[in-house]
Amino acid sequence: MSAYVIVHAIIRDPDKMKAYSKASEPTVAKFGGEFVFRGDVAAVLCGQHPYKRSGVLRFPNVEAVRRWYQSPEYQALIPERDRAADVVFVCYDEFKP
Repeated sequence: MSAYVIVHAIIRDPDKMKAYSKASEPTVAKFGGEFVFRGDVAAVLCGQHPYKRSGVLRFPNVEAVRRWYQSPEYQALIPERDRAADVVFVCYDEFKP
């Protein structure tokens, strides 16, 4: 089953975020991942959610997510990401009920 990473972000520096996003794409692909979508939050239907932008990445499995996130290539981008935005990354393991 696939694994998904949902990213929630508040962008502080759009130019830095654009550079980080472009640099991160090859690291995601290297580990079999793909961007499913990126978008702005249209509405919070219940509860509180301060993040204005979200994205979803799909990987073959949770182990691929871990290898990607812990890879030297991606780890090198984290300082740039953290200067650009406040983010939360959550990994989900897909299952069929």
